[in-house]
Amino acid sequence: MRVADFDFYLPQELVAQEPLERRDESRLMVVPRHGEIEHRSFRDIINYVASGDALVLNDTRVMKARLVGRREGTGGRVELLLLSKVSGPGGSASGGTLRCEPRHDAGSAACASERAREGGGELWEVLVKPGKRAMPGTRLSFGERLVADVLDKTPAGGRLVRFVSDGDFDRVVEEIGRVPLPPYIKKEISDPERYQTVYADPAKQASAAAPTAGLHFTRELLQKLEEKGVRIVYVTLHVGLGTFRPVKVETVEEHVMHAEYFTVSEHAARVLTETRRAGGKVFAVGTTSVRTLESLRTCEDGAVLPSSGWTTKFIYPGYRFRLVDALVTNFHLPRSTLLMLVCAFGGYDRVMAAYELAVKERYRFFSFGDAMLLL
Repeated sequence: MRVADFDFYLPQELVAQEPLERRDESRLMVVPRHGEIEHRSFRDIINYVASGDALVLNDTRVMKARLVGRREGTGGRVELLLLSKVSGPGGSASGGTLRCEPRHDAGSAACASERAREGGGELWEVLVKPGKRAMPGTRLSFGERLVADVLDKTPAGGRLVRFVSDGDFDRVVEEIGRVPLPPYIKKEISDPERYQTVYADPAKQASAAAPTAGLHFTRELLQKLEEKGVRIVYVTLHVGLGTFRPVKVETVEEHVMHAEYFTVSEHAARVLTETRRAGGKVFAVGTTSVRTLESLRTCEDGAVLPSSGWTTKFIYPGYRFRLVDALVTNFHLPRSTLLMLVCAFGGYDRVMAAYELAVKERYRFFSFGDAMLLL
């Protein structure tokens, strides 16, 4: 298939720039396989999920993965987006033999730089802007407590960098980093928690972007679903380059997905198995949940097996789904792998017609936009 087949006209004013006051007040377009499309409020989703069904949520949490620093020597501004840890800490600042007490003066930066010269640190794959200021061999400084050496380019166009911090790396990043809003959102949000799902697990803070279909759920709505008899299932996929990397080839089959780490526990696998055996449906919230579920193996008797690892699952029209019966998703970028996945699930013609209708009906698009339920 041609990537151009997944293009569509989208007026820029339909790109949502900020979240609604209440998460569940978003609009919900309900797209059955056959029949009329319905226009509802997101809180009405409770009418489509039945007792005994499973609602699968990705409980990853977005880290403050956006780091703004300066190139040492020239002072040129450089922005990094943390994608995934390659290794560490090993001989890092937090675990190596060279130790410095955290300070907030020039000596801190000097200490971090000294650690970098000694080696060690944490290796990360990152995106960088502008790339010309972060060529291999460049040293970057992020205030007084963090430096990074650019070691190499990555096949995906990013960089491999070694961070060395004055103190615990995760804590330093939490203090100086920023929430990495997508580039089409032009202003900072007043409450960074609005770019987190209400069920994001603090112990799973490793995503470079939010699983945005889950942003519509409130704790009250989830409680009502549970009271109805819906089984809430949490899986984890740490969102990285694989989810939002632009497709730069001409044909869909040429595109290669970047690996992202996922985990499905024994409990989650057991609930999924029980749901399917009892005739219940599996509702996946977001494309990341779909890719996680479809990366799992099943036994001959249909039992779902727990698993952890890296997935490069790329789903586009022609794919046969094994575990997902319904999909809750946002409205996605033209020519994106996310739109390709949605077309694979709902049918190309049906989904592209729904997108045309969404534009006509003035739905809000992308991360802070409205939602679609494909049955």
